[in-house]
Amino acid sequence: MVIYGVGLLAFCYLTGMYIGDVLGALLGVKANIGGVGFAMLFLILLSNKGIDAGWLDKKSQEGIAFWAAMYIPIVVAMSSIQNVAAAVSGGIVAFLGGLLGSALAFLLIPVLSSFAKK
Repeated sequence: MVIYGVGLLAFCYLTGMYIGDVLGALLGVKANIGGVGFAMLFLILLSNKGIDAGWLDKKSQEGIAFWAAMYIPIVVAMSSIQNVAAAVSGGIVAFLGGLLGSALAFLLIPVLSSFAKK
């Protein structure tokens, strides 16, 4: 059943959105900065920890896998409604923010890969 694991998903989503709102307020931006990304990161970390520790049963794992598979199309749909032309015409900050975020993500690949099970 897909309802299993939704509690963990909801916790990760609410925590991620809160952190994104706080980060936006700290930077003086009236927007959520990275809330969805933080939520997905928490979901990955906590679900892997739950599987390793044994407190996520098989049904919960299947529920989380279902919602994780649904998550990607939802994020793509959410990003498609953003006005990229207005963001780019607003200044170079949007471009530099995307470039810096992508560069940092690429730099973190070796760090995250070191945590992978061998």
